Amino acid sequence: MNASATSFDALALPAAMLSNLHSLGYQTMTPIQAASLPLTLAGDDLIAQAKTGSGKTVAFALPLLSNLDARRLAVQALVLCPTRELADQVTQEIRRLARAEDNIKILTLCGGSPMRPQITSLEHGAHIVVGTPGRVLDHLSRETLSLEALNTLVLDEADRMLDMGFADDIAQVATHCPRQRQTLMFSATYPEGVTRLASRFMRDPKEVKLTERHDTKLIRQRFYEVDEGNRLHAVGLLLDHFRPASTLAFCNTKQQCRDLVAVLQAQGIVALELHGDLEQRDRDQVLIQFANGSCSVLVATDVAARGLDIAQLEAVINVDVTPDVDVHTHRVGRTGRAGEAGWAFSLASMDEMGRVGRIDEMQGHESPWHPLSELTPSKDPQPLLPPMVTVQILGGRKEKIRPGDVLGALTKDLGLDGALIGKINVNEFSTYVAVDRSIADQALRGLQKGKVKGKSVKARLL
Repeated sequence: MNASATSFDALALPAAMLSNLHSLGYQTMTPIQAASLPLTLAGDDLIAQAKTGSGKTVAFALPLLSNLDARRLAVQALVLCPTRELADQVTQEIRRLARAEDNIKILTLCGGSPMRPQITSLEHGAHIVVGTPGRVLDHLSRETLSLEALNTLVLDEADRMLDMGFADDIAQVATHCPRQRQTLMFSATYPEGVTRLASRFMRDPKEVKLTERHDTKLIRQRFYEVDEGNRLHAVGLLLDHFRPASTLAFCNTKQQCRDLVAVLQAQGIVALELHGDLEQRDRDQVLIQFANGSCSVLVATDVAARGLDIAQLEAVINVDVTPDVDVHTHRVGRTGRAGEAGWAFSLASMDEMGRVGRIDEMQGHESPWHPLSELTPSKDPQPLLPPMVTVQILGGRKEKIRPGDVLGALTKDLGLDGALIGKINVNEFSTYVAVDRSIADQALRGLQKGKVKGKSVKARLL
């Protein structure tokens, strides 16, 4: 077989796994997959520099699955992630990749969810656990989780886990793992702490560093000089001038997030905030609304936004310039993905010029400056509105609701056009469905009067 070096067929994978990869649309490997998979499938430990959106989940899921004995119902792989959102994304992706094998059981163990259902699920057994360090450690100390059969440990977004203060928890979890195991570590940036972490419990790891962090040609950067007093107003000017469909705005503090959201909402813009003070349920709802197109602007702190992988992100606005050059790169790299062009706007006051200088030094060129005066209001008298609206249905996985049930209720029972129905997210107790703004009231009234899965439901607009 003459498979090209970047084709999955070139890897020593079972035929069932290859055919599943093809059915999922995976033909050629991304750079991180091509560089790391030959090493990891051969059993090496690995430290890889890779950002969210580079295909890293596939890069660690394939070796993890090939180390697995499906006939043995014991935890053989553990993936540690910094946030619950990332853990959920990783779990979904591994589930899809594991379809080639029969009955691979994957459990997500994260803080912010009740302990009891997790303990019950663990009693029934699992092959793979994906979770946040604190909650995994909690289960280990209660002896509700055993890692005696573990053969693969993955640290995903290791730099962010260190930023969030998880270094000791991770080291603690590692002491519960057998010494003879494969350890894979993925990190977007490469601070000293990551190297120290690796030296503590990796065996002669191979290193893969991809210098191409993201396609900067697709990212159009602009800097605007602002006074402290007109910074938040300038965000409104940018949004009105460029009218991006979805924007992630970064602030250095939680208070700045709150202030900006208040300013934007007063202008009729659908904006939501994301920071460390939010309850898990509120955080989930905010992320669902942003990802499904029913919120125009997500205003976030860096820690809160890590692990988000929002596809079509048209613009990033740095409301404040970050003092950390790596963080700036990470922020800007959220747009201009998957071959789509994106905008990155930065607002800088005189006090922040030293930070801008450091960014210029890192980029190897001067940042392009534009005057605020060139931002003209759009001809459209309507405020910037997102295309979708989210309907929340009370009832979720607990009531055995599936996305197909909701789609059926909206299209078959209510006769709505399926093309106007967006993402459907089913959580434990709630289901969220994005519908086109033009049919929002109709969908809501129909769901309130009708039935989902043969039962009447309560629904409301978020």
